[in-house]
Amino acid sequence: MDQHAAGEPPPPDDEETLGLPADNEAVARKVLLDQLTGQPRSRAELAKKLARKRVPADIARRVLDRFEEVGLVDDSAFARDWVESRQAGRGLAKRALATELRRKGVDQAVVEDAVSAVDPEVEEATARELVRRKLPSLARYDEPTVVRRLTGMLARKGYPPGVAFRVVRDEVAGALIEDEALLAESD
Repeated sequence: MDQHAAGEPPPPDDEETLGLPADNEAVARKVLLDQLTGQPRSRAELAKKLARKRVPADIARRVLDRFEEVGLVDDSAFARDWVESRQAGRGLAKRALATELRRKGVDQAVVEDAVSAVDPEVEEATARELVRRKLPSLARYDEPTVVRRLTGMLARKGYPPGVAFRVVRDEVAGALIEDEALLAESD
């Protein structure tokens, strides 16, 4: 027989549970643990989530401080991991990485420290690899269009104009020399 039919109230849903003042700290801990289970998050992201769950600001701050003390929330580690992952996986340059971290609410000093770990030589090598991968799909276009599209791609990934233009110029010139060599061999 259904318990609700027997006159017992239904169990409270999350919204009702969040309204109980005595449980706000427990709710905050649960929300933080749930959020940190999927992926690392910045303190600001976690604070926003607690605010959306209507956890009072003083309780949210206290619980976040405690999570920080025990090392579960660490913006420096989060930023370092974010930079490493996004630079390797998406080929993002320092500027784009810094923008993403600021959007996630990471303090500017932490952002600067994290992006300073990106080696300029690795950054340029990554830009070259991105251009090399994209070049074959642009074979049907004229050179100015290829240059414009490739520099635009690098700009969207945060590469400075000087690096973008130098890399694109070098790689396009190298591709043209390769194409001419292949044509000469086939004659």
